[in-house]
Amino acid sequence: MSQKIFLLIDGHALIYRSYFGFPKELTTKTGQPINAVFGFSRILLTVIRDLEPVYMVVAFDHPKPTKRHADFAEYKAGRPPMPEELRSQISIVKRVVTAFNMPQFEKEGYEADDLIGTINQKVEELDPELLTVILTGDKDMFQLVDANTHVYLPGRGKFQKDAKYDIEGVQTKMGVSPLQVPDLKGLMGDASDNIPGVRGIGPKT
Repeated sequence: MSQKIFLLIDGHALIYRSYFGFPKELTTKTGQPINAVFGFSRILLTVIRDLEPVYMVVAFDHPKPTKRHADFAEYKAGRPPMPEELRSQISIVKRVVTAFNMPQFEKEGYEADDLIGTINQKVEELDPELLTVILTGDKDMFQLVDANTHVYLPGRGKFQKDAKYDIEGVQTKMGVSPLQVPDLKGLMGDASDNIPGVRGIGPKT
């Protein structure tokens, strides 16, 4: 019998990936943009079909600043604000998740990443026989990969296929083990989060 799968979904990462990956011309008859809703739903249905998970939950970012902003004022400082066309779709995506009868997690002061890490740890403690698959567009999740946790990245367009990463897959993709991903990110920095890293050290060095 194949290992039972617990699908842990990074809500906002998937929403952003869908918003920028699907045509913005997709709207309702009243003009409400729904490209992120469509993309989120399509990716979710595809993963459910392919992985056949027995459990599913979704974690969302909270709209208020996180504890990281308190520790580092410049955290994500260069990132543009969420487009209004996307902001109006968040509540619709949450209605889709409710329609799927999936639990939703969101907590002030924390990002979805934090909740995912906590949920994943609790699941491993409660049922070590489950395989947790994190559905996300964020490679930072590679640091959680172990024997019982994999990361699933949806493809971008027809030229990049969906990919599921285990320990070996992370090693091949990043050049380091999952446990070393935080060290790698800390040394070379992360422009998307405005994390400077160590001067003179980048992806190639």
